[in-house]
Amino acid sequence: MFDIDKWQEIFANIKKNRLRTFLTGFSVSWGIFMLIVLLGAGTGLRNGVKNQFSRDAVNSVWLNAGKTANAFEGYQPGREIKFTNEDFELVQNTYKNYEHISARMHMWEISIISYQNNYGNFNMKGVHPGMIYPEKINLIKGRFINEKDILEFRKVACIGRKMVEELFKKQEPIGKEININGILFKVVGVFYDDGGDQDNRRAYVPVSTTQKAFTGNSRIDQIVMSISEADIENTEAITNELRNILAAKHHFDPNDKKAVFVWNNLKEYRKIMGLLDGITIFIWIIGLGTLIAGIVGVSNIMMIVVKERTNEIGIRKALGATPASIISLILQEAVFITSLFGYTGLILGVFLVEAFQKFVPDSDYFRKPEVNLMVALQAMALLVVAGLIAGYFPARKAAKVEPIEALRAE
Repeated sequence: MFDIDKWQEIFANIKKNRLRTFLTGFSVSWGIFMLIVLLGAGTGLRNGVKNQFSRDAVNSVWLNAGKTANAFEGYQPGREIKFTNEDFELVQNTYKNYEHISARMHMWEISIISYQNNYGNFNMKGVHPGMIYPEKINLIKGRFINEKDILEFRKVACIGRKMVEELFKKQEPIGKEININGILFKVVGVFYDDGGDQDNRRAYVPVSTTQKAFTGNSRIDQIVMSISEADIENTEAITNELRNILAAKHHFDPNDKKAVFVWNNLKEYRKIMGLLDGITIFIWIIGLGTLIAGIVGVSNIMMIVVKERTNEIGIRKALGATPASIISLILQEAVFITSLFGYTGLILGVFLVEAFQKFVPDSDYFRKPEVNLMVALQAMALLVVAGLIAGYFPARKAAKVEPIEALRAE
């Protein structure tokens, strides 16, 4: 029930000690402000990392040929490992737990692609149909490379959204032919990649056609696959198995990670997310530590209030005031101070995070900082509990004041 007399006393006491109340409340406000800002920054960092990994499927594994670092079976270190179609077929036929698999060729030497009189600086990749999954390619229209394209060495291409914008302007690209290094490729599809503009400036063509038209050999640069959900928990075993398969063929130490570098996207994702979880815990420790310091300040101030009002409390008890009414008065003032200043700090923290999100552009590793509504509600609940704790000990001391001793106090 609302007791206007109690609130008048609380406001009168706060007005009497404005500076003291402000400084005490400011420490609470600063604590919750820092907690909200740090949590918002942590979310921005987490969103940035998720954005980086969203460019490719989280369950993707990428095999890259390198150079041996160890001597093995009479071979000297520094030997270059080169992938060919045989390596792709070996992995495809030996390792059975993949969902989709593709070889990939990087044709860095081909950069100018044109349509009629429009030219642009793009890049071309030779792939298998399975590349659409680990690369997370989103088809806008048409189709991707298929198996018939591979078998018949078809000169077809699935091109990125940015390539369409620059080469075709407002024309329909499907069915048109683009010029790649003097060879015409028919556009069969248009895609969008979440990885950014650079990933949308690509033309994907059949790997078999790439080898026949541009290199004249069977080399490939990468073997890429997406693994099944059942194998997600065995990422380390998958990495070792794939390296062992290739080590047996190329005669290098299976423990030589430089000979064949295996990038396990899920493993790296979990590693970084685990690090971010640790950072979040650290943020909570720092924020709560700052908040607790403010709460201790409130408790100390309430102890001073009780000491200053000992005589008044004694008179109240002599007139019949119950210990519960004394406790409720002290608790009410403590909760009011912590809630008022805490809510102010909460609002300012949310405002700063929202302003940062609105006016500061996203970067690769930091984007869209935000404050979770549930976290904000939990913070407010924490403030109320903290206010009760801050006021409890002074209130208990006030309730134990004996009227006779209190009336003697100066």
